[in-house]
Amino acid sequence: MMELTRKGEYAIRGIIYLAQQPPGRVSLISEIAAAAEVPQTFLAKIFQSFAKLGLVTSSRGTGGGFVLARPASAITLREVVEAVEGPILPNRCLLGSACDRGGPCRVHAVWKQVQTEVVHILDGVTIDTLARNPES
Repeated sequence: MMELTRKGEYAIRGIIYLAQQPPGRVSLISEIAAAAEVPQTFLAKIFQSFAKLGLVTSSRGTGGGFVLARPASAITLREVVEAVEGPILPNRCLLGSACDRGGPCRVHAVWKQVQTEVVHILDGVTIDTLARNPES
Protein backbone atom coordinates (compact mmCIF):
# COMPACT_ATOMS: atom_id res chain seq x y z
CA MET A 1 0.00 0.00 0.00
CA MET A 2 1.36 3.40 -0.93
CA GLU A 3 1.12 5.76 1.97
CA LEU A 4 2.45 9.20 2.75
CA THR A 5 4.69 9.07 5.80
CA ARG A 6 4.34 11.31 8.81
CA LYS A 7 7.33 13.26 7.50
CA GLY A 8 5.45 13.94 4.26
CA GLU A 9 2.33 15.02 6.12
CA TYR A 10 4.33 17.36 8.35
CA ALA A 11 6.11 18.83 5.33
CA ILE A 12 2.81 19.62 3.65
CA ARG A 13 1.34 21.20 6.78
CA GLY A 14 4.41 23.35 7.32
CA ILE A 15 4.67 24.68 3.78
CA ILE A 16 0.93 25.38 3.64
CA TYR A 17 1.32 27.52 6.76
CA LEU A 18 4.07 29.53 5.05
CA ALA A 19 1.87 29.96 1.99
CA GLN A 20 -0.88 31.44 4.15
CA GLN A 21 1.42 34.22 5.38
CA PRO A 22 1.70 37.61 3.66
CA PRO A 23 4.33 37.53 0.87
CA GLY A 24 7.83 38.00 2.24
CA ARG A 25 6.83 37.53 5.88
CA VAL A 26 9.53 35.57 7.71
CA SER A 27 8.22 32.87 10.08
CA LEU A 28 10.10 31.24 12.93
CA ILE A 29 10.26 27.45 12.90
CA SER A 30 8.65 27.45 16.35
CA GLU A 31 5.70 29.44 14.98
CA ILE A 32 5.31 27.15 11.95
CA ALA A 33 5.55 24.04 14.11
CA ALA A 34 2.96 25.28 16.58
CA ALA A 35 0.51 26.31 13.86
CA ALA A 36 0.98 23.08 11.91
CA GLU A 37 0.91 20.95 15.08
CA VAL A 38 4.25 19.37 14.22
CA PRO A 39 7.26 18.62 16.47
CA GLN A 40 9.63 21.56 16.05
CA THR A 41 12.88 19.58 15.75
CA PHE A 42 11.37 17.29 13.11
CA LEU A 43 10.01 20.23 11.14
CA ALA A 44 13.38 22.02 11.33
CA LYS A 45 15.02 19.09 9.53
CA ILE A 46 12.28 19.07 6.90
CA PHE A 47 12.70 22.81 6.30
CA GLN A 48 16.47 22.41 5.97
CA SER A 49 15.74 20.00 3.10
CA PHE A 50 13.29 22.50 1.63
CA ALA A 51 15.97 25.21 1.75
CA LYS A 52 18.53 23.00 -0.03
CA LEU A 53 15.99 22.30 -2.78
CA GLY A 54 14.96 25.93 -3.18
CA LEU A 55 11.41 25.63 -1.85
CA VAL A 56 12.07 28.00 1.04
CA THR A 57 14.78 30.45 1.99
CA SER A 58 16.12 30.68 5.48
CA SER A 59 17.82 33.41 7.42
CA ARG A 60 19.60 33.23 10.74
CA GLY A 61 19.83 35.58 13.65
CA THR A 62 17.42 38.22 14.89
CA GLY A 63 14.45 38.32 12.57
CA GLY A 64 15.53 35.03 11.03
CA GLY A 65 13.28 32.21 9.94
CA PHE A 66 11.73 30.87 6.78
CA VAL A 67 9.87 32.27 3.80
CA LEU A 68 8.75 30.65 0.55
CA ALA A 69 11.50 30.89 -2.07
CA ARG A 70 8.96 31.43 -4.83
CA PRO A 71 5.23 32.06 -5.03
CA ALA A 72 3.03 29.31 -3.59
CA SER A 73 1.34 29.13 -6.98
CA ALA A 74 4.66 27.97 -8.44
CA ILE A 75 5.22 25.15 -5.91
CA THR A 76 3.44 21.86 -6.57
CA LEU A 77 2.37 19.25 -4.10
CA ARG A 78 4.62 16.82 -5.95
CA GLU A 79 7.68 18.98 -5.24
CA VAL A 80 6.88 19.05 -1.54
CA VAL A 81 6.19 15.31 -1.31
CA GLU A 82 9.26 14.33 -3.31
CA ALA A 83 11.45 16.71 -1.28
CA VAL A 84 10.94 14.54 1.78
CA GLU A 85 9.73 11.19 0.45
CA GLY A 86 11.83 10.85 -2.70
CA PRO A 87 10.44 9.95 -6.12
CA ILE A 88 6.86 8.72 -6.42
CA LEU A 89 7.33 4.96 -6.82
CA PRO A 90 4.48 2.49 -6.41
CA ASN A 91 7.03 -0.31 -7.00
CA ARG A 92 10.82 -0.33 -6.75
CA CYS A 93 11.16 -1.74 -10.26
CA LEU A 94 10.41 1.78 -11.54
CA LEU A 95 13.76 3.00 -10.22
CA GLY A 96 15.23 1.98 -13.55
CA SER A 97 16.53 -1.39 -12.54
CA ALA A 98 14.86 -4.58 -13.65
CA CYS A 99 12.48 -6.49 -11.46
CA ASP A 100 13.94 -9.07 -9.08
CA ARG A 101 13.00 -11.76 -11.58
CA GLY A 102 15.48 -10.57 -14.20
CA GLY A 103 13.31 -8.44 -16.44
CA PRO A 104 10.14 -6.41 -16.49
CA CYS A 105 7.24 -8.39 -15.12
CA ARG A 106 3.75 -8.50 -16.59
CA VAL A 107 2.55 -5.84 -14.19
CA HIS A 108 5.40 -3.37 -14.83
CA ALA A 109 3.32 -1.32 -17.28
CA VAL A 110 0.56 -1.05 -14.69
CA TRP A 111 2.98 0.26 -12.04
CA LYS A 112 4.30 2.78 -14.56
CA GLN A 113 0.75 3.95 -15.31
CA VAL A 114 0.01 4.29 -11.57
CA GLN A 115 3.17 6.37 -11.16
CA THR A 116 2.30 8.56 -14.15
CA GLU A 117 -1.22 9.23 -12.87
CA VAL A 118 -0.15 10.02 -9.30
CA VAL A 119 2.60 12.36 -10.53
CA HIS A 120 0.10 14.07 -12.85
CA ILE A 121 -2.37 14.62 -10.00
CA LEU A 122 0.27 15.95 -7.59
CA ASP A 123 1.71 18.23 -10.28
CA GLY A 124 -1.79 19.67 -10.80
CA VAL A 125 -2.11 20.84 -7.19
CA THR A 126 -0.24 23.92 -6.04
CA ILE A 127 0.52 24.89 -2.48
CA ASP A 128 -1.37 28.12 -3.13
CA THR A 129 -4.53 26.15 -3.94
CA LEU A 130 -4.19 24.15 -0.73
CA ALA A 131 -3.48 27.24 1.35
CA ARG A 132 -6.54 29.09 0.06
CA ASN A 133 -8.97 26.19 0.02
CA PRO A 134 -8.75 23.74 2.93
CA GLU A 135 -11.04 21.29 1.15
CA SER A 136 -8.91 21.00 -2.01
